[in-house]
Amino acid sequence: MKNIKVWAVLGLTAFFSSGCEKILEEKPQSQIVPSYFNSPSGVLGGIAGVYNDIRSQWGTEGFTVEMQGGTDEFIQGASSGTVIPYTYNGLNSSNFGSAWGIAFQDINTLNGVLQYGQSIALPEATRKQYLAQAKFLRAFWYFYLVQTWGDVPLHTEFITVPSQAASRQPAAQVYELIIKDLTEAAADLPNQPTAPFLGKAATKPVAQFLLAKVYLTRGWLNNTAADFTQAATICADIIANKATYGLDLWQDYGDAFVPANDYGKETMFVSDHVLDPKYGYYAVGGAAGGGAAQNLTPWFTNWDYPNNSGINSFKNASGALVNNGTSGMIRDAYYGRPYQRHRPNSYKWTTGPNTGKSYFLDQAFVNRDVDSRYANSFYTVYISNVAISNSATAANNLRGISYNMQPGVDTAVWLPDFEVAGAPQFVGNRPFKGIVVPPSLWKPNIFPALKKFMDPSRGANFNDPSTRPCVLYRFSDVYMTAAEAYFKAGDAAKAAAMLNVIRQRAAFRKTNTPAQNAAAVAAMTITPADVTLDFILDERSREFFGEWQRWHDLVRTRSLVRRVKAWNPEAAPYIQDYHMLRPIPQYQIDRVVEGPKFPQNPGY
Repeated sequence: MKNIKVWAVLGLTAFFSSGCEKILEEKPQSQIVPSYFNSPSGVLGGIAGVYNDIRSQWGTEGFTVEMQGGTDEFIQGASSGTVIPYTYNGLNSSNFGSAWGIAFQDINTLNGVLQYGQSIALPEATRKQYLAQAKFLRAFWYFYLVQTWGDVPLHTEFITVPSQAASRQPAAQVYELIIKDLTEAAADLPNQPTAPFLGKAATKPVAQFLLAKVYLTRGWLNNTAADFTQAATICADIIANKATYGLDLWQDYGDAFVPANDYGKETMFVSDHVLDPKYGYYAVGGAAGGGAAQNLTPWFTNWDYPNNSGINSFKNASGALVNNGTSGMIRDAYYGRPYQRHRPNSYKWTTGPNTGKSYFLDQAFVNRDVDSRYANSFYTVYISNVAISNSATAANNLRGISYNMQPGVDTAVWLPDFEVAGAPQFVGNRPFKGIVVPPSLWKPNIFPALKKFMDPSRGANFNDPSTRPCVLYRFSDVYMTAAEAYFKAGDAAKAAAMLNVIRQRAAFRKTNTPAQNAAAVAAMTITPADVTLDFILDERSREFFGEWQRWHDLVRTRSLVRRVKAWNPEAAPYIQDYHMLRPIPQYQIDRVVEGPKFPQNPGY
């Protein structure tokens, strides 16, 4: 949290950055003792340290791949590196678990805050607010853990004595603690961000929203109608009190992703990333790396536009796009760094029930003429940022005309969402200065890039990491969570009403006339009969594509295996039912040498 005074946490963070490993190696760090949490600065320091650790996952490469790879939304890009999280082939305890250790070290910190911070010298309301932050954060991490691994160690006391014994407690007990923590946190947190927890830290509606998501998830796990009803009721309460909480939807879906609105009314909870190195290991001059606590989100779904936008590119005999000629683009801050780790799943099936369809264009982003979310989520037009010329007599000029590419004016690359006759050199019979790349020519290094997270105003070097926050919860998800809860509770009418709020917002475009917007709203409005589980999951793709939610969405709804087999050609041959839980990291298992062995999840 960039607004917390974090001087008090620096020593604490240094200790807990290696906490679990060092304790299990029997090298306890004696400088942190329970009395540290007996002061306001100690409690505040512990909380700030946990917020700092969240940024070591959300926005980083390994964690992002774990949350998005191997789903229906994404397949590998040209530089995906390891293929394991994308395909499940070879997934095991040695190559998964980015956040396991971080989560448990933070839980221990929060246990210290809650155990020893009850009597700190602060006004009662302020003390309760501090402790409510700790309860929220403990629930936040335990919810991530129980969704990802199922049964996990359950700790509620501050661990100061080294131990080489550990066990897993049933998920039901973990959910009980999460619900208790969030219920108590919601009672004591303020309605809106309050000093020293400014920005977009936990507040009453944030705790309520997470509580609703927890009830929804437990409801799916146990098929419990009461949990679905409770989740829907909580969401309805947040919506009814949105003015009190300072929350609302932007009229235009695209405005939710304008950098100036990162801390605006639709944003509920974020992980901050700023220039100051003590908050996130920020490095300038192109020193960004996937292993650091940096926000590299803008780059993961970016294609190699500087090296694949040759103005004389052509189709070879097999119909594939061949890059050729001088590029109409160079790397810049606006279009971002081309990591090309993964790409939208535009694979068009040639067999099976989805023959002739891709998940990206034929299942998720349908109705693109009236639904603005595709246009607001992806770059489809790249304006040239370098001056080049092409002579009509050049041997590789297939257009037969000479022209100059004007930076800031001419289109270097157009990626339409439909087939264009004459591509890549022509639009119909008319020569095109740049290249045209329709869906049939998309491949691992050429595809529509996700633009929601781009950061054109970052540091002096265009390779610097982003300083935009990672937005973990948006207000639109309150409606989406309510819709899913109402659907599972058997109330399709209310589910449709919640979905229509989101869909009708998506119909709005600033460039439309009022009549055009009204027509789009009518076209986007659904009836209760339209509401199915797959419709809700597709709607979540349209609304939250790339926002660290998909794997948990599919697991929660018991849809992971079915949807991956239906849509993802890379993972379909390998995914099994046991992949609904992740493998416990091997280092956790190996370090338990006293008492019963630490059990692995089935299948691994």
